[in-house]
Amino acid sequence: VIALHTYAHHIVYHTNSTKQLLSRDDSYSINMHLLFETPAGYSLFKISDDKKLKKTDEEDLHDKFFADASKAKKYVDLVHFEPFADTADAVTAAAACIDGKVSKSLKSFLKKQLKKSGNGDSLAIADKNLVAGIKDAIPNLPCTMACDSKTNELFRGIRCHLDELMAGGSAEDDGPALSDADLNAMRLGLSHSLSRYKLKFSADKVDTMVIQAIGLLDELDKEINTYAMRVKEWYGWHFPGKCCTDSVQLCHFVCEHMLISYFVFHRSTELQGIVNDNAQYSKLVLACGYRSKFRETDLSQILEEESTEAAVKEAAEVSMGTDITDLDKINIQSLAEQVLSMTEYRIQLFDYLKNRMNAIAPNLTILLGELVGARLISHSGSLMNLAKQPASTVQILGAEKALFRALKTKHDTPKYGLIYHASLVGQAAPKHKGKISRVLAAKAALATRVDALSDETSEHPDTTIGYEGRAKVEARLRQLEGGDGTVILANKDGKLTAAKTAKYVPTAAKASAVAPAYNDASDMVLDEKEKKSAKKDKKKRKAEEGNDDEAPAKKAKKEKKEKKSKKEKKEKKSKK
Repeated sequence: VIALHTYAHHIVYHTNSTKQLLSRDDSYSINMHLLFETPAGYSLFKISDDKKLKKTDEEDLHDKFFADASKAKKYVDLVHFEPFADTADAVTAAAACIDGKVSKSLKSFLKKQLKKSGNGDSLAIADKNLVAGIKDAIPNLPCTMACDSKTNELFRGIRCHLDELMAGGSAEDDGPALSDADLNAMRLGLSHSLSRYKLKFSADKVDTMVIQAIGLLDELDKEINTYAMRVKEWYGWHFPGKCCTDSVQLCHFVCEHMLISYFVFHRSTELQGIVNDNAQYSKLVLACGYRSKFRETDLSQILEEESTEAAVKEAAEVSMGTDITDLDKINIQSLAEQVLSMTEYRIQLFDYLKNRMNAIAPNLTILLGELVGARLISHSGSLMNLAKQPASTVQILGAEKALFRALKTKHDTPKYGLIYHASLVGQAAPKHKGKISRVLAAKAALATRVDALSDETSEHPDTTIGYEGRAKVEARLRQLEGGDGTVILANKDGKLTAAKTAKYVPTAAKASAVAPAYNDASDMVLDEKEKKSAKKDKKKRKAEEGNDDEAPAKKAKKEKKEKKSKKEKKEKKSKK
């Protein structure tokens, strides 16, 4: 009985203590704080209803807490807002958060706001990398860190209703309120400043502009050629051929050869044979329209030469083209207007590309020109990628198909790729193009590295490497052609100096390549006895060699005799 009484007493005691602990847990609520970084400063939010947050699943969190702005204000309170001092402070803080580091302003903000928090409180962080940074920077932080899928939903809801939550200021009225206009302005300013900081933005060093410009320039050339050929073929039915003005000769030719398509071909090449330029052809179509108006229209502003103008007017009078309607003329002229507009835009785009190339890669532009340099940058992907390539790769960039085909079939590899279109390679003779392309690729590789890795951002960059490299390539070209290999170099003061290189002379090169004359002094003289013994040895060797040669011949003769004797014996036996 005593034992049972004691056991019951212990049970009652433990149940009472458990009830007290449970009542304490119910009265003590865990506070969930959320650190949210805004473009204007740091903000600390707090969830007002922690019990509902515990009971709510992750999938229903957004609907129950952030369905609209009123619900967001009901369950989420702004505890404190700490604005940045200036844009530089905002950029430093944002860059530190991206790298997972804690800035001084964030460290002081968390220490000040969370010093009164208990051990059961938690701080939600959006970035996992920042959690480790805060633990290292503030090891004695009283609250625990939280970063999971549920906290991500909370941050998503705050992000949706950030303007409404920030508009009223903090609950304790210790921070300023932010309007939508102020927040948008700060967001825009920080985005631009952060982009410059992260990308190290320089308007003169963006090679993406060059890549897009050269790609568009190539596409424009194709479109202009396609549209211009369509205009010539279309308008050629109305104003065709200068090729054969005598109708009798044309009929005889057609009858003899029975080629009706030849007649169509001659009709479509009349004005086109006189005016080859696409822009001038389109201007003539727009200025005159019908071929009957060519005689009356002044074409001096379109055609520079008077002889060309006279030839066009003469061809219009004897033209054999068909008549067209007003609707045909309107459609042809609209297409001609598109050709002119694209041609004008191409001129503007080429000027833009020249300016970009002179700013981004001035030394490479001096060596190869704007178009070839831009194509090399576009083919490599960026100026830095091109600078990483060796000269041997720069030489054959653009000829990858030919290179792999040659390696597969074990033939000679190509000597040049896109660099073939450079003016210096074009000046060389066909037999010297490979050598000049190799020399030019070496200089271009050096110039590209200077352009990509130099820190100069002035309006007048240093182009010494480009000019000196071009001068040396030109001197090498003159050497190969048998001329004087004088190189004009620029000093630091800007003065030009001439330095001669060795002239290439074929006869001198052959003479230097000939082996030196034989020196008799290096020979050893033998005595008479040694000479006689040497002669005897030679005779013995010859005799031995002769015996060795005669031995197989004698064996062959013996074998033949034996075969003959065997045959004779067989024949005798067969006769018997």
